[in-house]
Amino acid sequence: MISVVTPKNILCYCRSLLELRGEDHGINDNFLAAMLRRTAGSLCPCSRAVLRAVLVESLGHLDDEPSTLPTRIEALIDDLIVVGDLLELTEVTTGEDEAKGTWVFAAPPSFVERKSGNIFLTGIVPDQDRWLPENIRSRIFLSRGIRSIRPDDGEDLAVRLAGEGLRRLPEKTWLRAPKTLPSEKALSKASQQLAKKQQCAPVHGLDIIDPKTKPTYYKGRWTSLKNHSGLFVARRPQEFGAPLWCLVEAESGMLKRVLDLPFRGYRWRACDAAWHLQMAIDCERGVPQRYKVDHCEDGMCRLSFYSPIPLWAERRLMIFGSKCRVEKTLFSYEIPVDEAVQEEEFLQENLWIVPIDTNSDMMSA
Repeated sequence: MISVVTPKNILCYCRSLLELRGEDHGINDNFLAAMLRRTAGSLCPCSRAVLRAVLVESLGHLDDEPSTLPTRIEALIDDLIVVGDLLELTEVTTGEDEAKGTWVFAAPPSFVERKSGNIFLTGIVPDQDRWLPENIRSRIFLSRGIRSIRPDDGEDLAVRLAGEGLRRLPEKTWLRAPKTLPSEKALSKASQQLAKKQQCAPVHGLDIIDPKTKPTYYKGRWTSLKNHSGLFVARRPQEFGAPLWCLVEAESGMLKRVLDLPFRGYRWRACDAAWHLQMAIDCERGVPQRYKVDHCEDGMCRLSFYSPIPLWAERRLMIFGSKCRVEKTLFSYEIPVDEAVQEEEFLQENLWIVPIDTNSDMMSA
């Protein structure tokens, strides 16, 4: 007897294989992330384009909005790289001499134990769907590319996972970030590098962040160099491409030295180095940058920011929470309360920013 198989039937079958319990929401982010891991386990190492193309071809006829699939898959590939399921390596040479470029690899299965006791899973087992026993798999909480497990009372879940062959990944290795320094020392190191530069001629079109402006209105902090004196985070134009991030020294409105960012050996983006330095400048002036804390329902906490933060810091919020929009803030994340305590400690120690009260005068921008 011949029966018609509908897209819904196929998706339901796929969800059962992927053990997406209690979900019946079509091709949502949890489904796509699980499909990405399964596909990567079979195809990697490969290029991002190949990984994306295979999924688009497989799911294109099952999705109500197939035109959005490539963009959604590309964003989720980024998420899996952020959380550590995939490793992206550049200038890769494989067995084929002509196949060089940026490839993604499936990371080995690992786990990270947080101070809260929560366990986060990373990595992919090639060609295996069920590499943990049922009594552990059934407790995995999914949120986009994130997989986490909350231990039961008295349970040493880390020991159990290690016994299943998973590698214990140190949190510092997983959440890569620069070495923690006092703001004074971070700024001093940058000043020493800038002092080695020769004095320069004026740069037409140079814009700086004015430290005397409110740290709660990022866009309004940018201005041209006038009668300013001191160290400033700046952007200078170039003939082709976006303006370059730099640290400059000025005296009475006259440009003296320019140091392009990032510094040598800095592994993150130029803008990350610039925003981090601006945080140090603000802190040393006694007007540190701010963030707002709101306690929400269902055990969640919302952290709202008024200025950009380095990607290595935002990455932590991406892993533990979800981005949301809040009026009069640049961006916000909702994260579980038990994770928020440790993340606030990190923000205050590494970015030198402080929380403000919701009724503070700093809210006016």
